[in-house]
Amino acid sequence: MCGAKSKSLLFIGLLLNCLEMIFSANTGLSVSIYDVTSRSISVRWPKFSGASSYRVTATAVNTVGPSLLVHFSDVTLKASLTSLIPNTVYAIQVEAIDKNGITLAETHIMQSTAPDIPVIDHAYSKLSNSITVEWRAVPGATSYMLTAQDGDSFIETVVKNSPGTVTGLKPATLYRITIRSINSGGKSQPSPFKKAKTVLSAPILSVGSPSCDSIAVSWKAVHMAAGFSVSLMRSDGLGRMLRENTTNTSLIFTNLDPGTLYTIKAYAWNANGMPGDDFTYNQRTSPNAPVDVKVALNSGTLRVSWMPTEGALTYSITASSGLLKLKCNTSSTSCLVASLQCSSEYYVSVTAYNEAGSSKPTDAVTLKTIPCAPVNISIEEDEPGHLLVSWSSVSFGHYYVVFVKSDDGLEVHCNTSYTQCHFQSDCGFTYFISVFAYNKAGQSPLGDVFNYTTAPCCPSDFRAVFVSSDTVRVTWAPVRGADLYETRAAAGSTAVLCNDTAPACTLSALQCNTRYSITVRSFSEARGSNTSCAPTHVATAPCSPEIKNISKEGLSVIGVQWQSNNEEATYVVTARGEAGLWHCTSTGSSCTLTDLPCGSVFSVSAIARSPAGRSLPSYSVPLETAPCCPNDLILTQVTQSVTNISWSAGMGAQSYVTTLESPRGQAKCHTLQNYCLLGCIMCGTNYTVTLKAISETGLTSSCTYQGYSSSACCPSGVKLYRLSNNGIRVFWRASDETINYNTDLRGSKGNFTCSPTSGLSHCDITEIPCGDVYTVVVAPVTDKGSKLTFCPKKIYSVTCSGSSVGMVIYRGKSNAEHI
Repeated sequence: MCGAKSKSLLFIGLLLNCLEMIFSANTGLSVSIYDVTSRSISVRWPKFSGASSYRVTATAVNTVGPSLLVHFSDVTLKASLTSLIPNTVYAIQVEAIDKNGITLAETHIMQSTAPDIPVIDHAYSKLSNSITVEWRAVPGATSYMLTAQDGDSFIETVVKNSPGTVTGLKPATLYRITIRSINSGGKSQPSPFKKAKTVLSAPILSVGSPSCDSIAVSWKAVHMAAGFSVSLMRSDGLGRMLRENTTNTSLIFTNLDPGTLYTIKAYAWNANGMPGDDFTYNQRTSPNAPVDVKVALNSGTLRVSWMPTEGALTYSITASSGLLKLKCNTSSTSCLVASLQCSSEYYVSVTAYNEAGSSKPTDAVTLKTIPCAPVNISIEEDEPGHLLVSWSSVSFGHYYVVFVKSDDGLEVHCNTSYTQCHFQSDCGFTYFISVFAYNKAGQSPLGDVFNYTTAPCCPSDFRAVFVSSDTVRVTWAPVRGADLYETRAAAGSTAVLCNDTAPACTLSALQCNTRYSITVRSFSEARGSNTSCAPTHVATAPCSPEIKNISKEGLSVIGVQWQSNNEEATYVVTARGEAGLWHCTSTGSSCTLTDLPCGSVFSVSAIARSPAGRSLPSYSVPLETAPCCPNDLILTQVTQSVTNISWSAGMGAQSYVTTLESPRGQAKCHTLQNYCLLGCIMCGTNYTVTLKAISETGLTSSCTYQGYSSSACCPSGVKLYRLSNNGIRVFWRASDETINYNTDLRGSKGNFTCSPTSGLSHCDITEIPCGDVYTVVVAPVTDKGSKLTFCPKKIYSVTCSGSSVGMVIYRGKSNAEHI
């Protein structure tokens, strides 16, 4: 039953927490809660129109007890209902009543009272910033509010149950402590207070380890403190605890273990001997100096090692040489120190470190470094094939080794305790020389590497080949060490130079027909030239001849003359053209070119040959032969007075002059073509035929051909006469009685021909159709039987008289093509 009742009250409380105001249906009167305590509930409402008084009733829900009824006037709009039961839900009713005692409106609200007031049993402080409170639980309370008040300031804390702690307080301060219970309805009134004082604050320690076996502790004064207690113990629990009580603010613990972590705890007490907060601090003693320090030098780097030291976190190595100090820091038990100076003596010590500080440095270990590289190195070739290498003495150097490596990879060395060495050398080699000093620490670093280049060797396999009369190409085999070659050709006071990196040189602008002394010297940038190379003697080719005259000595024969300048030379003259090459040779100053073709253009030049070589050609002289006569010439009579002459082209000819000549006259034409029409030709006449071929430069060739006879003359006076019995007679006047003629009549009804016997000037056609137009031609017949085609044509009409030939009518000449 109790459990069911608690659940019911809890449900009602949650409902009330959600519903703070309830409105009366249909009336508009409302009521609200504005304060709740353990034994009172305060409500208020708005003024209701027409009401002269208000009645408030509070009835406990699920609890046996009397209801509380209170009347108020119309000016009172709030009420406090007191003497209620703590932690109890009340149904509160507010009624608006008029002056007649009639209820105008009413409203209801549910509200729980706060839990009962708690009672503090104990209040005490264990820490300087808090006070712990103990009390008995209050029924219905869901939480509690603790309040610590110091004068006008206070601090509140809400807790769930007892005990509870108020934090954020000041050390060594007296506080008034109260407590209130809380539920969903509100908070109870404060409980009767209890006084409690916070303990002293903890001293704030400053801790250090001035030496490897001590720890120094200090702190600032603590308010209200009468004394301090400080304890120290190894953090690993080994050994015994050390405790010191003092009224001072510092102390030192001695005879501790080096490099060991200790836990220090300190607190202050007041005049009553009550301890305050404690302060805990972990502090390690500084480490001891490392032991068993060892040093070793390898390739110029110092390696230092030692045994590990208890509690050391890091180590620092110092290598000192005069004012120079080199350091190396590490967390291991070895370290490499680089950048050591050569030829130096170093003092090496090790210091251990941890968070507390450093140990004392170890006793210094002495170390001598490798010697420095030798300096002031000089290289001399005291005589050809011998090198002398010398240098300055080096501190801490016990002996020296000189390495000499040639550029072909061969290396030799010299081991000595002195400061010089001798070596053999060859020409054209570059030697790379390095000197090292040695002592017990090792070899010196590599210093400057010197190179010495001996003079280059003299060229060999010398060859000189002339490419012209004034140019010679000189070649030789490459030699070692040569960067450049100088070729010098000297003759008397003149010299020609050529510099090249290749083993060849072309010397030009040499004087022809001259003996030269040629020397090739090899050069190197490092050593200069080799002046011991022997010369070679070479003679140049003859000078170019100069053609003085070219003369025509006959048909296709040309004579050439030149100026001779070398008695030992043989001269060759060449005529070069499209027709080919023609040569003549002589040891003198002239020769003859024969069988040159007509109509050709040549370039004539001469060269000189001797055992020394061949000269350049002379300047060319042009030569032109007369044009060739045409091979073929054809004459064709076009008309009785016009003849066409055509011919084949003549090599080298640009124009032609043709001539037909007879006792009766001459016909001539000049043309660029290979044909010509000659007019004013007399018929029946014998002509001589000549042709002149003319070149572009005016050279001519006269050509004579077989004679030409013009054709017989055409007859004149051609007429037609009618004969009896359908016959026609053709009549003409003959130019020569010895000539035979042929007559042609051509019409639409037939063609007719007649040829009279020699000496006659007419012929008859016995049967000819009448009523037709005829074209009539009478032409001489050549010796070969052909007839001329250019004689004139005449047109006649032959009419009919009945079935016989009628009248013959002349119609004129025909312009049609010759028959």
